[in-house]
Amino acid sequence: MRNLLIIGIALSVLSASTVLATAATPAPAAGASVAGTMTPKTVASTADQAKSRTAISIECSKQADAKGLHAKARKLFRAKCRKDLTK
Repeated sequence: MRNLLIIGIALSVLSASTVLATAATPAPAAGASVAGTMTPKTVASTADQAKSRTAISIECSKQADAKGLHAKARKLFRAKCRKDLTK
């Protein structure tokens, strides 16, 4: 009986916090968008950066695969590789 009471209280607190978190975030104004505040030049340069980072990331992954790296060693290698290639 006591366990059911504790579970019930926990569920009610969890559901109440979810409702409050949802209600606390305001909805964006109609017609407002994040991309609308960026100039076309900014959007293009952001897209180019995303493509180059993806290519660098893929290249570093290929190198890590060739070396047979896994887990922490792979993560450290990829971080260093990306840093070296972006310079």
